[in-house]
Amino acid sequence: MEEVARMIAEEACKRYPVYNRLVGEMDICGNIKSQEALAELITYLDQSRGFRKTRNLLGLFKPIRGGRKIYSGHLRRALQRLTASANNTASFQLTAKKEKQMLSKIWRIYRQEALGRLAIPAQG
Repeated sequence: MEEVARMIAEEACKRYPVYNRLVGEMDICGNIKSQEALAELITYLDQSRGFRKTRNLLGLFKPIRGGRKIYSGHLRRALQRLTASANNTASFQLTAKKEKQMLSKIWRIYRQEALGRLAIPAQG
């Protein structure tokens, strides 16, 4: 299991330039499973979507009576694994507030990196 997680983390390093910055700022360098969960999450982040739409995709929406609530269960579990391992807490101690804070931190760093790449003028 750890071999597959290591391969996923290495592939994310190659494909996403912001991945290394996220791993460094979140201080999860030694934890392979949390790096794998981050790689799983980062594939679904899109800068054209806002934070609210990303939050809703992961199931972190306000409780509303009635209506259908559509979200991605495997992404929510990846966020839970990442939050639990980054905060060094057990999975039963997780709250939606901690998960939202973790997603917000990831989103801010991802957004800064995306805006930073757009601000660099073309070299000619």
